[in-house]
Amino acid sequence: MSGKYDAYLVCLNGHGVNDSYYSSPAFNQKYCDRCGAETTKSCPNCQKDIEGDYKGNVVFLGGGPTSVPDICKHCGKDFPWRSKKKELRQNIQKADKDDLFLLDSIIEKFHLVAKQLRQRYDDRATLDIADEYDTQDLLHALLRIYFEDIRTEEWNPSYAGSSTRSDFLLKDQKIVIEVKKTRASLKAKQLGEQLIIDIAKYKTHPDCKVLYCFVYDPEGYISNPRGIENDLNNTTDGLKVTVRIIPKGH
Repeated sequence: MSGKYDAYLVCLNGHGVNDSYYSSPAFNQKYCDRCGAETTKSCPNCQKDIEGDYKGNVVFLGGGPTSVPDICKHCGKDFPWRSKKKELRQNIQKADKDDLFLLDSIIEKFHLVAKQLRQRYDDRATLDIADEYDTQDLLHALLRIYFEDIRTEEWNPSYAGSSTRSDFLLKDQKIVIEVKKTRASLKAKQLGEQLIIDIAKYKTHPDCKVLYCFVYDPEGYISNPRGIENDLNNTTDGLKVTVRIIPKGH
């Protein structure tokens, strides 16, 4: 049997991006278009290529995309995404679930789900994420996978002379979720200003121990999403702030 395996470009969350790295370079990309994570073709431990599609004169029956391996065949070490998959399975089975981990898991897959919804049979009507309300509707449906008591548009205590509504309150977990979708008038500067106001507002909320700000940026208005996340992710005065901008890497 003559032939060899091409390299597999995989994101750090385990999504297969291109199983023919060398022979089909047009499909290579620095970031995953599903979740925004960085991609790699090499094992982080031994630096050998991740095994991708087989190139040769042998036809394998069954077809379909090449499965993403969990273990490096050269050094025997786990790839980074194997532990993430294992942790997710364990959390789903546990009675004392890690709520933030599960919430992160939903947010990481949000863009992938939004794209999949567009691929309906016979071009049937679907939910296209055009604005912030569409983003909220899809997130609300996904939250139902793991969470029971989801309060929508809860009134917040007065701040600076006015009261506002939060998008979602997970009351049992004491997590408030604020949802934003970027647009031409809501780019990095405006987004940062809004998030700073939100953080100050929720410090006095009796049911908020965690403020989770989900920013959906499918058009890539935010040029440095990790910078905004790093600047705002913090814990002060008993309030944990988590900012997630998805997808990244435009």
